[in-house]
Amino acid sequence: MALRKSNKDSIDIDKVAENPGLLPYAHHVGSAIIKPLDKGRTKGTAMAAMYQQTDNQLTQIKDQVELLIKQAQQLHDRISISERIYKADAGFKPVLNKRYYVYEKKSKSDSDEKSKKKKDGWVLSMISPDEWGENPPYIYIATCEMLADHTWDVIEKNEDISFV
Repeated sequence: MALRKSNKDSIDIDKVAENPGLLPYAHHVGSAIIKPLDKGRTKGTAMAAMYQQTDNQLTQIKDQVELLIKQAQQLHDRISISERIYKADAGFKPVLNKRYYVYEKKSKSDSDEKSKKKKDGWVLSMISPDEWGENPPYIYIATCEMLADHTWDVIEKNEDISFV
């Protein structure tokens, strides 16, 4: 009796892959599970990450720009104050890194023509507001210090008076 192979045991060469490891799907029961990608979800996740990163970077840039604007405004204010201090009356030559006091002259009366014509009635003094006593001759504006670049840094100011 001759053994005959059954039809189910025979291998059809047309149905066998040459490189089964390169197939995009599992080729036998023991193969790893391969699921097709959900391309919409993958793109959505990538786009969400991209938006988060770019939003973080834009926020950083916005904060840097605001800081630069603040620094530019402070420099502009320092220039304006320095110009007014240099126009003020001073009977001495200021020294770097020393504190000086800025005052505004009190006008004798509103009808005084000199007071009206004089654009800037500031005085730069070495005398602090506390040293004048009870009846100071001037109105205290600010305490300043001349910096190395010959601009003035306001250390303390009278909050009741706007001087910029």
